[in-house]
Amino acid sequence: MAQEKNDDSLIDVENIFSKTELYFEENKRTITIVALIVIGLVGGYFAYKYLYVAGEEEAASKEMFKAEQYFSQDNYDKAINGDGKALGFAQIVDDYGITPSGNLAQYYLGISLLKTGKYEEAIEHLEDFDGEDQIVGPQATAAIGDAYMEMGKTDEAITYYLKAAEQNSNSFTTPLFLKKAALANEQKGSCAAAIELYERIKNEFPKTEMAAEMDKYIGRAKIMGNIQ
Repeated sequence: MAQEKNDDSLIDVENIFSKTELYFEENKRTITIVALIVIGLVGGYFAYKYLYVAGEEEAASKEMFKAEQYFSQDNYDKAINGDGKALGFAQIVDDYGITPSGNLAQYYLGISLLKTGKYEEAIEHLEDFDGEDQIVGPQATAAIGDAYMEMGKTDEAITYYLKAAEQNSNSFTTPLFLKKAALANEQKGSCAAAIELYERIKNEFPKTEMAAEMDKYIGRAKIMGNIQ
């Protein structure tokens, strides 16, 4: 019986291989075409990423130099639009948006627009910025909050300040953004909410300079909100 079972197994295996060979033989052309397409797509992706994008990044990083200089000098108009010779951030975003430098230009462009009072445009570019960096990412989010505050949209500003505070919790940026959210709450008359945020700063970041001044802010908010 054991011999018959083994023979049956061999026959089954042989049948499977025969069917597989027959399938490949009948569909050889289709399978070859599909394989070539897959190889082409994979090869195209790596060529795009490591050859084209790498070359574009080198050019973008060179173009960024002058615009960053203007930005550091608070010359936001030239930082945005360029000087006729060097490109500004707006053109760098258009020409090199797929590169890391082009992405960073989105951030600089958003901040420059914020500084020049173009708040809606600033929000658009700051939202387009891919803020994976643990420092710049939260700053971009908080800057969107600043733009909303300038537009009188306090609730939206608070939302972005709180989001920025949680993006990368640390003793430097988190208290700063929590304080911005608290001040915005005070401005809209939500003093109890402001006090909660001031107390968070005091309790969660006790060793920071900001924590040392929170009693003053808590006391002020209590007076403003007539809170005992």
